[in-house]
Order: sequence, then C-alpha cells, then structure tokens
Amino acid sequence: MLSNACKYAIRAIVYLAIHSSVDKKLRAKEIAGELEVPQPFLAQLLRKLTTNKLVSSSKGPGGGFYLDQSNRENALWEVVTSIDGEYKFDDCFLGLSKCNNENPCPVHHIVSPFKEEILRNFKDKSISVLAEEMEKNGMVISLKGIDLS
Repeated sequence: MLSNACKYAIRAIVYLAIHSSVDKKLRAKEIAGELEVPQPFLAQLLRKLTTNKLVSSSKGPGGGFYLDQSNRENALWEVVTSIDGEYKFDDCFLGLSKCNNENPCPVHHIVSPFKEEILRNFKDKSISVLAEEMEKNGMVISLKGIDLS
C-alpha cells in the first residue's frame, strides 16, 4: 500500500522523534546507517520532508536533521501525503483502475474497512504520539543489532 520511499520516510521521522532535538541534530548518513536504508535515497527524502516542513534542518558544523515541537505534532498522514500523495489509499487492492463503492472489485468489501481504519489512524496519530507508543511498547524501526537466530 505504501511505497518503499514512504516507509523509509516514516521510519526516519520516527527515528528523529526519538533520537533528535533542537540541540541534537543527526546527519542523513547516521540515520541511514541505523535504519539500514540507502543513504543517498534517505538524504533525498529528508530534504523533501524538510521542504514540506515535516523535518527541520540546519547546515554547517553541528548541523543536521531534527524535529522541533511543531514537526512532532504533524500527523503521520502528512508524511504519507508528502511522499506518496493523497491518492495512495484510493488505489484498488487488486490493481484495477476503477474500483470504488459503486464499482467494487471482488475484494473491495473486505479491504475497504481496513483501508478506512488505517487512513483514520494515520490522520489522527501525531509523530510524537507514535514515537511515545513505540518506546513504551518496545517496537522497532530497525533490525540492526537484533539477534534473530
């Protein structure tokens, strides 16, 4: 449902919410290393998120990316629309070009309620709330350093 770019952007913004502040800025290379994502691609995404005022940044020595309080209050939906656009949740689960309540695909009635719930959660949940939930519940945004054997 979400593009890889959008998934990387969400992971990066949550990482920033947990590990950065106005006084502690992070470089794209450091974030990419921790999240195990391609650094040039992540840098491009972070620049786009900065342009859309979802991430803050500063240049020069000691510069980097961080989230200020207003960035933290953005909804997860803002990240999705910034990277993938608003249409992402309108796409048919089976890939049909015309699929809606009037012209449903064979699984529309099964998938539609879940898409609506996900959309509602993305619109209602702020970055700061998501980061707090992740820390509280021990959720991960990277498998780096985790023994899976």
